[in-house]
Amino acid sequence: MNIAVCIKQVPASTQVKMDPVTHTLIRDGAGTRVNPHDLHALEAALGLRDRYEGKVTAITMGPPQAAEALRTAVAMTADDGLLVCGREFAGADTLATSYALAQAVKSLGNTDLVVCGKLATDGDTAQVGPGISRWLEMPLACNVTEIIEASEGSITLKRKTADGTETVKMSLPAVITVEKELNIPRIKSIKGRMRANSYEPQTKGGADLGCESERLGLKGSPTSVCRVFVPSREASKNEMIEGNDAAEKAMKLADILRKAQIIL
Repeated sequence: MNIAVCIKQVPASTQVKMDPVTHTLIRDGAGTRVNPHDLHALEAALGLRDRYEGKVTAITMGPPQAAEALRTAVAMTADDGLLVCGREFAGADTLATSYALAQAVKSLGNTDLVVCGKLATDGDTAQVGPGISRWLEMPLACNVTEIIEASEGSITLKRKTADGTETVKMSLPAVITVEKELNIPRIKSIKGRMRANSYEPQTKGGADLGCESERLGLKGSPTSVCRVFVPSREASKNEMIEGNDAAEKAMKLADILRKAQIIL
């Protein structure tokens, strides 16, 4: 079973700065880590490989230093890594990002399953996994909480829905996004750490992946961040509502909320 796992290097702190011109993250000097949700995706892929044999390739898009995320994957026993890197990818939104990652998956050849984390902590959109599914024209299952079994040509799993959970059997190749409750990511093995220390992932740019240049980076991004700010915190103002009973207090509270246009 050949599995591709899309992971992302994200800021290790919430104290990040934005470029005032491009409105993108300034990553220089900021500590980084693998997106926590993606570690669960990686563990899901490794578990399937250990159970059914095959190969796990971790893919990430970012600057050269994002190769460190792939070394983390290798230390956790991923078989290989692919760094999607180049100035043409800078400023990509979720549409342009999912396109580039889909092209990277295509470059691997016969991929049976693409696994993604539910979302990234620096964007919180949960759009890249579904976007990859659309670009690859593969079936999609989001919010996976359990992988029951996989066989030649299909996979059976459980996923969260608005009404609870459902069991789904879907054909392969496919794309899934996973919930944190699916598993507990393994720790880095000693053998994996030793291999990761000297591991250099293959790096590919847009031309290597056969990308259409107008779909990459800022040019291929129909959405942009117009403004980023830290919400200001004001000292709380308390007001005691007096009344003879709960009904009278409730009426006074409703009147206050109407005046504040919180309720109509």
